[in-house]
Amino acid sequence: MQGKKFIQFKILMIAINLIAVLFVTIFIYITTQKICNNFIAREFINRVDALPWKPDRNIIISICLFGILIFSFIIREFIYPNNSKVVYLSLLIDFVISIIIVCILNFNYNGILFLVIANIITYTKGNKGRYLLMAISIMSILIADYEMISINFRLYSINDYISFYDSMTQQYLLGFFNTVISINILIFIIYCIYVIQNQRGTIDEVNHLYEQLRKANEDLQKANEQLKEYSKITEKMGETRERNRLAREIHDTLGHTLTGISAGIDACLTMVDKSPEDTKKQLEVISRVTREGINEIRRSVNKLRPDALERLSLESAIHKMIIEIESMTHTHIYFESDVKNLKFASDEEDAIYRVIQESLTNAIRHGKASQIWVHIKGGQGEIILTVKDDGIGCKDMKMGFGTRHIIERIKMLNGTVEFDGTDGFTVTAKIPIRWGEEYD
Repeated sequence: MQGKKFIQFKILMIAINLIAVLFVTIFIYITTQKICNNFIAREFINRVDALPWKPDRNIIISICLFGILIFSFIIREFIYPNNSKVVYLSLLIDFVISIIIVCILNFNYNGILFLVIANIITYTKGNKGRYLLMAISIMSILIADYEMISINFRLYSINDYISFYDSMTQQYLLGFFNTVISINILIFIIYCIYVIQNQRGTIDEVNHLYEQLRKANEDLQKANEQLKEYSKITEKMGETRERNRLAREIHDTLGHTLTGISAGIDACLTMVDKSPEDTKKQLEVISRVTREGINEIRRSVNKLRPDALERLSLESAIHKMIIEIESMTHTHIYFESDVKNLKFASDEEDAIYRVIQESLTNAIRHGKASQIWVHIKGGQGEIILTVKDDGIGCKDMKMGFGTRHIIERIKMLNGTVEFDGTDGFTVTAKIPIRWGEEYD
């Protein structure tokens, strides 16, 4: 719905046009009656080019058409203001009715077409459509001018009827009629100015909002850059903490074990000639301490394993990871394995799990992928792991931390890895597997 001032302007224009139309039709009807009553019809007919057909009917028809015009205004403004089809249909009805009214008035008044133009300015959107309709309406005003039409057609003129009265009355009638016409044009001009100012205010508001959006976007980019820097710092801090933890574990566990072994062996060297039995007992102690040290080292290394692999099988851990990623993103991940039992040595499972994890992360973060396919296929003494996505790919690939991490893990198992960024991005890793072997 338009603003109250828009509606007030339109109601005022409707009222002015109604006054003008009623003035022309009623004035001609009353004047015709006076001419007939004064028995000067023949003299009047000889002086004019044409006469209106049934002036009384013209009054009734004009009032009915104006009623339809008002009804169309009510539907457009109050009942279906947001229905574009109804709005454009009502504008078409207004234009047709206005043309009919102008024809009934024999083109003595065409100011009602300004009301049509005002509605076009208000409701039409898009430069082409608006300018086309306005051009048609303006051409209608120019063509529907009495002076132009009367050159080729015989029309009755309101001026002929005004000339029936004395000079003083003529001045009053012409003054009133011209004042109504001028007021209608003045209201139309003020309305157009108000529409332009309102649209300019809207444009200024849009520009202001755009400026705010631009600043917000700049702030967001700065925050994103800061977040990236923070992420890098956090990653380095995590690496440093992990290195320090490993250093402490090695110092405390391996250092203690090796120190004990060294001291025990020195003792054995001292006792071996004097007391072989005591040396044997000492070697048994050294063997027990060595096994305990190995177990401690294994415990420390096992802490590097993903938590999911500590609690679940490799296949279950992969499924859990996929479910978690899909729940946090809009990416669909399809997992398929030709290997019936995904059970390998710890370091092999760690490598497979981490390669899949890093590949999924890169596909989502860098490749903007919406679908990812993970496939594990068994071969002779090896498995082939393939992770393919439908992302943007990467023809000129630069090795980052994640890809280097993948390469290092696979190389530790004497495997190979290939990257292909021509169609999406594909990671293909061939990993030798110690099938069936068990380790203490």
